[in-house]
Amino acid sequence: MDLTTFIWTNIAAFLTLATFSFLYKDNPFYKIAEHLVVGVSAGYFVIILWHNTLVPNLFHRLADGAWWYFIPGILGLMMWTRFSKKHGWISRWPLALYIGIGTGIAIPLEMSAKVNKQLYASMTAIDWGNFWGSGLFDTSNGLSDLIIILGSVAALIYFFFSKAHTGAFGVVAKFGILMIGFGASFGYTVMARISLFINRIQFLDKSWIHVAFDESNANYNSWYMIIFFALVLLVAGYVIKEIMSHLKSRRAQE
Repeated sequence: MDLTTFIWTNIAAFLTLATFSFLYKDNPFYKIAEHLVVGVSAGYFVIILWHNTLVPNLFHRLADGAWWYFIPGILGLMMWTRFSKKHGWISRWPLALYIGIGTGIAIPLEMSAKVNKQLYASMTAIDWGNFWGSGLFDTSNGLSDLIIILGSVAALIYFFFSKAHTGAFGVVAKFGILMIGFGASFGYTVMARISLFINRIQFLDKSWIHVAFDESNANYNSWYMIIFFALVLLVAGYVIKEIMSHLKSRRAQE
């Protein structure tokens, strides 16, 4: 294994374990990983913004003779005045313009995708002749249509605050907040995090531990053991320091 791959593999393994260390408590190793993620992400998005947005949409257009692209370029430069206490007010003009344009574009799209189409989907007639279909998981049966209608009504009732959520009204409101949509969104978020966790465990197992400790591996390097024990000593030193600090504070309290 070449030296560059060796170094980056160890750094990636260390940062993965440092991130998992937050399960114990907030500690310096986690803070190092956290700050690196924020810093690298910021730098990455700056480069992406430069090469994928500014260069093709501004500089290339100006080079092609589209002089009117100076206007958004100047507005973008005006945004940088936010870092000046004296001239920060200038940035309010392009910011107001961008917010207005963004709002004008976003509202029709959001209404179309999340309101109109949802309403159209809930206005289908219930197929009573094929109510059960081929089974409970048949989305073309009448039962699915009925669930969509009842779920939409129950969700709307939950957000109706002019009446106290008590009695039968409260039961329907609770049913509305516990609908499949909320559960599916929550489940999707959890499974996405679990997928990230599995990916990091697989990395530690296949790309780090097997290379670090399996001498039969063609990519085995004895330096991995040295790095590993150095990290173990570093973590052990931190744990000992935490224990001594805790004992010292207890003695001071006594």
